[in-house]
Amino acid sequence: MSTNASQPEVFEMQVESTRIPRSLLLACLISLALHVAFLGTLGLIKLAQKVDLMSTITTVMDQEDDDPLQHKFDTAMSEQVGNEGDANTFSASQEASTVLSKDAQVEIEKTVDSNFTVATPVVDELPQPAKSDVLAAVATSGATEHVGGVEGAIDRLSWEIANSLREKKTLVVWLFDVSPSLSGRRAQIADRVENVYKQLTQLDVGADTALRSAVAIFDEKCTIVTEKPVDDPAELVKVVRKIKSETNSSGIENTFSAVNQVANRYKSQSDKHNRVMLIVVTDEAGSDSAQLEQAIANCSKYQMRCYCVGDSAPFGRETVETQFELETGEMVIGVMQKGPESFFPELVRLGFWGANSYDLDDMSSGFGPYGLTRLCAETNGLYFIADNGRGQHRFDPAVMRNYAPDYRPIPMLEQDLRKNKAKSSLVEACAAVVSETQRRKVLSISMPRLDFKSDNDTVLRQELTEAQKPIADLDLSLDTLLRVLEQGEKDRAKIKEARWKASYDLAMGRTLALRVRAFGYNTMLAEMKSNPKRFENPGSNKWNLVPSKEITSGAATKKMAAKANEYLSQVIDDHPGTPWALLAEREKSVPMGWEWKESHYDPNPVMTVGNQKAGPKFIEVTDPVTKKKTKKEAPPEPVRRDI
Repeated sequence: MSTNASQPEVFEMQVESTRIPRSLLLACLISLALHVAFLGTLGLIKLAQKVDLMSTITTVMDQEDDDPLQHKFDTAMSEQVGNEGDANTFSASQEASTVLSKDAQVEIEKTVDSNFTVATPVVDELPQPAKSDVLAAVATSGATEHVGGVEGAIDRLSWEIANSLREKKTLVVWLFDVSPSLSGRRAQIADRVENVYKQLTQLDVGADTALRSAVAIFDEKCTIVTEKPVDDPAELVKVVRKIKSETNSSGIENTFSAVNQVANRYKSQSDKHNRVMLIVVTDEAGSDSAQLEQAIANCSKYQMRCYCVGDSAPFGRETVETQFELETGEMVIGVMQKGPESFFPELVRLGFWGANSYDLDDMSSGFGPYGLTRLCAETNGLYFIADNGRGQHRFDPAVMRNYAPDYRPIPMLEQDLRKNKAKSSLVEACAAVVSETQRRKVLSISMPRLDFKSDNDTVLRQELTEAQKPIADLDLSLDTLLRVLEQGEKDRAKIKEARWKASYDLAMGRTLALRVRAFGYNTMLAEMKSNPKRFENPGSNKWNLVPSKEITSGAATKKMAAKANEYLSQVIDDHPGTPWALLAEREKSVPMGWEWKESHYDPNPVMTVGNQKAGPKFIEVTDPVTKKKTKKEAPPEPVRRDI
């Protein structure tokens, strides 16, 4: 048909009809790019959220929490993880963070777990210490050891000698005090020492003349008894048994001068193959403390270890009185210098008013005398207490270990004293009662005049006046002590050592308490003089002043009493089981106030005089075999003398 187009033309027309306009194509391309960009942005946001979630969980411990302990973990263990440590597990907080973020990190953790290994550390076998090092007493050098008497001390010394012999050939120098009071101890040592040396031979440490011994004695002078060291225990025992006490002794024991002489005599015996051990056997502190530093210097220079078999020092005192029997059988009371246990005086010695104190006069400190103990400390030796303590009071050595005196060099002690006013004021207060006059005033107050006859007011006033005179002096001395101690109150809180705290608090508490009693006592007597009380009961003719909890001598005295109780209670609470607590308890056992009680006395007592002639006294004794009781003449009263 003429009106119809040919076939190619028809196809071209169809293509033309389906062709997309360029503008539309451009729009589609732009739209596609925008969608791709939008989807990409959404993906990045999602990834960022996951990363942020992971970061937030694993750092939760850095954020503050209501419970700061909830996420706490062992820092020591966490530091070792991955650093050749033994720890192979995570802490609780780390484990929690791993679980919470597991979905996002599971593949990464698998990779890390497969590649991360902790290398097993290679540890070389440590060499075992020598038996001598295990048994050596260096760790406890300078300490005071309670060994259960002389026998225990000698047995303990055998270990020290054995340890020395395992390292070097050893010369043991026995330095004996020849005071009469020590004769029994020398006999005990002679009985024990032979057995000790046999034990050393059995331990195979004393053979081949590796162990030799020498003996020296001393009182005012030192004498070397063995001209040459001996290696036969039997010969050593014979030498010890031949030592006799110096009955005419002057009472002077120059212990440290003797140590110096022995150190110089045997210094050639101490070298890299040989050792010298010095064992001092005494029951006193030594009269020549000025030679202590030289003795320490010599023994340290020649590497000599010093040991001592001695007595415990009395608590806060230099001298004690001890009754013992001489080799002649005579009984004597020896005035012996056994202390003090510390370099500086730390105990203000005060008497007890109204409380028994006889059991406190010879109380043991639990430590050896300062000079000898420090000599042992400076030379890596030990001080052995052989007297098992004195008196009826015993203190646990484990408790007293926290109250050991300071054995550092004296310049360091003096420097500490200058830095703390509480310490220096305590030492000054102690020195204030050193003089004999002051000591009498402060110590002789345990028996004040407490009963006063009242036949009439004139007699009563006379007795009251006489009783006031010594108390006035006492109150003045106590006031002086208190003023000295109060200068250090501000520095009391700076004291770190338990021993100094206990000493200062006890001094303050006891001085305050005695001042309250003295002031109250004087006030009560003054009031009675100015306005004598009247008896309520017929027949009463005497007034007794007795302790009372009520303090009637004014508000200032009440305040002082409250302060005294505070200090004393602090000592009892903070230092139980110590001598300081015992003294504080004894002080508090008697009330600080006073009150009057009326009573009766017979002005004309019937005197009965026996008709027995004066003669020797007899005592009743029991025969240990027959058990029969007989009477024999009593021995004479012991003579008091310096030993």
